[in-house]
Amino acid sequence: MSSNYLYSSRGQAVGYVRGRFIYTMRGKAVGQISGTHVHKLSGPYVGELDHDMVVDKHMGNYGNIGNPSNPGNAGSPGNPGSRGSQNYGYKDVFDKLL
Repeated sequence: MSSNYLYSSRGQAVGYVRGRFIYTMRGKAVGQISGTHVHKLSGPYVGELDHDMVVDKHMGNYGNIGNPSNPGNAGSPGNPGSRGSQNYGYKDVFDKLL
């Protein structure tokens, strides 16, 4: 299964998406995705998935989608390297998943 990397606003790979789950670069599950809505693994809404980043688009709170149980460690996907600094006008909130 392929992985889509997630980046910080500084351009560093901070995690990846596999299926409907978000993992750290070490493979620890920390979040889940419903459409573009990003939630902590435990369920609370954190932000939106946009341009391969988890950002706060000030769209309100999409509530708690519940804990789906831990999918386990997916392992390290390898490092894609930096993609360079990116700013689309929204605050990077990936750290809220940790």
